[in-house]
Amino acid sequence: MTATLVKEASPTPPPPGPVADRARRLRRRGRIIALLFAFPALLLLGALVVYPVLFSVGRSFFDASGTTFVGGENYTEMFRDPATLKAVRNTAIWVVVAPALLTGLGLILAVLVEKVRWATAFKLLLFMPMAVSFLAAGIIFRLAYDEDPDKGVLNAAVVSVHDAFKEQSSYPTARARDGQGLTKEKDGSYRSAAVSPGDAVTLGLVGVQPGDLPGDARPASGAAGQKAAADELRGVVYLDFTPGGGGEQGKVDARESGLPGMKVEAVRDGERVATATTTADGSFRFEGLAPGSYAVKLPASNFAAPYEGVSWLGPALVTPAIIGAYLWIWTGFAMVLIGAGLSTLPRDALEAARMDGANEWQIFRRITVPLLAPVLTVVFVTLVINVMKVFDLVYIIAPGPVQEDATVLATQMWLVSFGGGNNQGLGSALGVLLLLLVVPAMVFNVRRFRRSQR
Repeated sequence: MTATLVKEASPTPPPPGPVADRARRLRRRGRIIALLFAFPALLLLGALVVYPVLFSVGRSFFDASGTTFVGGENYTEMFRDPATLKAVRNTAIWVVVAPALLTGLGLILAVLVEKVRWATAFKLLLFMPMAVSFLAAGIIFRLAYDEDPDKGVLNAAVVSVHDAFKEQSSYPTARARDGQGLTKEKDGSYRSAAVSPGDAVTLGLVGVQPGDLPGDARPASGAAGQKAAADELRGVVYLDFTPGGGGEQGKVDARESGLPGMKVEAVRDGERVATATTTADGSFRFEGLAPGSYAVKLPASNFAAPYEGVSWLGPALVTPAIIGAYLWIWTGFAMVLIGAGLSTLPRDALEAARMDGANEWQIFRRITVPLLAPVLTVVFVTLVINVMKVFDLVYIIAPGPVQEDATVLATQMWLVSFGGGNNQGLGSALGVLLLLLVVPAMVFNVRRFRRSQR
């Protein structure tokens, strides 16, 4: 009864008058002015985004020439092509590995930087690669990954470490002349004819440039004339080449140099019984040998090719190598964004945890990471969107022979459309596939931003 009386007693709204009409006109005028200001941006957005998307969707239903409608044939062909399947696989590797590594590195660095005295300078140093274009970064890492240790800084470091722990071969280019008394074995070593204690042998090699000889190398002619005792075997390993020409093959001439540092073995019945290393004039000797037949062997380690480092841009490592270059560029971005979120964390919660006896690892795992979860999610999803579109680094760093092993969807789309395939129908289908993969991540990110603003 009371509710009915209140309802009946409530005053009716006044009829619209001049004030209400004026308010409506002002609101309508405001909308028109807003549309006029937004129209250039909307026009540009339509010309650069909406029209290309719609055109690509339509073009994906036509053949390479663009004149014959083929329906979904391009989409079927896309998943039958081995190169496209490899691009999908590589894109999946990028999406799984790169954002996770970047988010983790950014989180660790953001937490550590807070404890550094020169935190601003450190952040600036890590963020600096973001100022480098992808083209310049690709060229930098293409040089850094060069397989030649004289050019590639990474292989120079790897070779230096390797050579510090493992001895290099003495003469990788040396070889024996055919018919000069040395027989090459299957393992790359050389073996002389049968000899006995009291003999002196000369082992001539070629293939070594005079300029590549060790600085302590001496002429071998003096060592070649020495006699051996009854229980010893003597010999000389020399460069069978006379600078300027002349000389006799198989004979130690006056100006021919010995090969110092060469490992030599005395072998009997297939077993090594003695070893020696040649001196500055290339001479060696084995003492205390029992009577019998022996062979002088030059082990394969003398001729092994030098260690050249890691083939960073080979088929097996090219994708991880390019991801490494991507990490170098974007780690600073992730660190700065996560650091901004870290600065907003409630310090009282952290201090309360310390007062309760929690150590820094427990605080990081149980308080810092859970509180930063929204920021970490935004960074991760943003990087997922970015890696799906990666093109520059893959196209610049990967050499031509391994371009197909490193290809991702963006590079495959370009190669099919303009890089020799000349099939813009299939390329448009790849572009639509890439758009469909990116859109869910973009929608998720936009919703996160809207929720955070509320």
